[in-house]
Amino acid sequence: MEEFSIKDIGVKVGLEIHQQLATNKKLFCNCNPIESNEYSIKFQRKLRASKSELGEFDPAALFESTKSKTIMYYANDESSCLVEQDEEPPHELDEDAKKIALIISSALKSNIFSEIYPMRKTVIDGSNTTGFQRTMLISQGGFFDTGEIKIGVQSICLEEDAAKNLGDEGSVRKFGLERLGVPLIEIATDPFEVELTEIKKIALSLGRILRSTKKVKRGLGSIRQDVNVSIKDGGGVVIEVKGVQQLDQLEKVVEYEAKRQHGLLKISKKIQEKNWIYDKEDSKDITELFLKCKSKIIQTALKKNQKIMAITFRNMAGMFGYSPYEGIRLGKEVAELVRFFGIGGVFHSDELPNYGVEEGDLEKLKEFSGISENDAFLILASPEEKILTIIDQIILKIKYIKNHGIPIDTRLATQSGETKFLRPRPGAARMYPETDIPPIIITNEELSEAKNNIPKSWDDSIKELETKYKLNPQLAEQIFDSRYIGLFEEIVEKIKTNPTFVASILCSTITNLERSGLNSNLLKNDEIFKLFSLLEDDKIAKESIEIIFESIMSGKSNNVEEAMKNASIESIDEEEIEKIIVGVINKNQEIIINQKERAMGPLMGIVMKELRGKASGEIINKLLLKNIKAKLEKINQ
Repeated sequence: MEEFSIKDIGVKVGLEIHQQLATNKKLFCNCNPIESNEYSIKFQRKLRASKSELGEFDPAALFESTKSKTIMYYANDESSCLVEQDEEPPHELDEDAKKIALIISSALKSNIFSEIYPMRKTVIDGSNTTGFQRTMLISQGGFFDTGEIKIGVQSICLEEDAAKNLGDEGSVRKFGLERLGVPLIEIATDPFEVELTEIKKIALSLGRILRSTKKVKRGLGSIRQDVNVSIKDGGGVVIEVKGVQQLDQLEKVVEYEAKRQHGLLKISKKIQEKNWIYDKEDSKDITELFLKCKSKIIQTALKKNQKIMAITFRNMAGMFGYSPYEGIRLGKEVAELVRFFGIGGVFHSDELPNYGVEEGDLEKLKEFSGISENDAFLILASPEEKILTIIDQIILKIKYIKNHGIPIDTRLATQSGETKFLRPRPGAARMYPETDIPPIIITNEELSEAKNNIPKSWDDSIKELETKYKLNPQLAEQIFDSRYIGLFEEIVEKIKTNPTFVASILCSTITNLERSGLNSNLLKNDEIFKLFSLLEDDKIAKESIEIIFESIMSGKSNNVEEAMKNASIESIDEEEIEKIIVGVINKNQEIIINQKERAMGPLMGIVMKELRGKASGEIINKLLLKNIKAKLEKINQ
């Protein structure tokens, strides 16, 4: 197995940034785009691939349709209407979304079209009730500067966001409609060649330009980075990797995908050296043969009345386990493809005997299928109605790798920084005109207004925060890049709280709680604002903020009032505080006698157990020190 070096293979990268816009309406209806987990409406659909106007099927849509999924949609009246249910035509394009798209295009020096044509992009994975996503090309060309390199802009589109995936249950896939139709801007860059460490900086620079407009949404899920990766010897194949949620993932994703592509070229050469030609007779039903197999996967499949099939690959011994680089194998490519169909039961010859498949099972299989020591094979368990389709797709995939090297797929980024198969790359048949919406004319007045509203640069925005709120440079950067910049300004201006304190709470306290595994999405802006209002009115102590945040972010409480009740938080006056402190001192006189003023440390711990969240540490410290001194004077008399 070789060591992989990305510097030797000539990697090109292109970014696609998908950013939700901060509007009060969805793109083609008046619904308020609010997040919700409560649904009062439920309906079911079955989506199928259909031919384009030129009589062609889109390969990605056709492939998705082989899953035969039933789609269940969940909605509520506050965030969706008949437009999302595809029971009513789309309304006019949201003016705010259009204005924001024009401002962003102007900020990126992109050439805006005088007429914009809404299009339909075929999507039948269930994330759109219509079976398509509405999108429109706003501008082409342009660039932005990272300070070290100038990056070209390929295109800027305005489109609808997809529905929220709620997960699969067997053959049923569930979606929530609160996010469907939310205005989204897609910015695609030209391909570039840079060091891996530069990719994050490029994405960060583009994200900062968007945030500078103060017209985009913040927080997890409001921005996604897709990345296109190609290598020098890949024959022009560009692989799109979707769903990079965190910028820190970008470097790992690009490195892994480049390694995978280069590894597939090596696998391709190896297969070409083999005399492999697929024959339909090489696929055999071995269900009866494996009735007594001890594999849990096989036995589970048999209990579900599924079929067990074996596919023989003549002269391909060792190819499924061959690993040109760590983690890159033909067997892994096949397993990812099979998982697309919801099937987990696939074994290849280079990993057997294992998983309960014993040597005796393999001997029977080899005799039944005429498998020699030069051959490889796959064992596959699947529902009968899917199995022939899956086998066809496996053979097509391996043939493509043999003849061309890198399959033209769309892939999905994983949390570990790897990529996995999502679907084949869409073709030209995917896009066709939207017949329910007329072309949109962009006037000279709109272009002038957009140019006049180009935001300040990120550097200027940071300097403004430093000057206006007396923040240090690091804290100014943190609050500007966070999802809380709007809330920060609202709290400081309406409640008149110390800006540095507010920024520290929003950037550090919440981040630290997130790192301990708590969910900041449960902490709504209204509740944070309410908390600072209570603090300003002396109804809670500073020390109670983290306790309340922790209670809400852990899901134990839904709001500030509930969190205060659960944690027994209430503000008490100095007289009550002093009474508690005196009680602690009287119970622990021995500590004061032995340690004198050094008793402050251990007694502070005891007092804080009783007063945590009910009074500020500053007041407790002052009163405790005063009463320890008073006690010492009494003892020494």
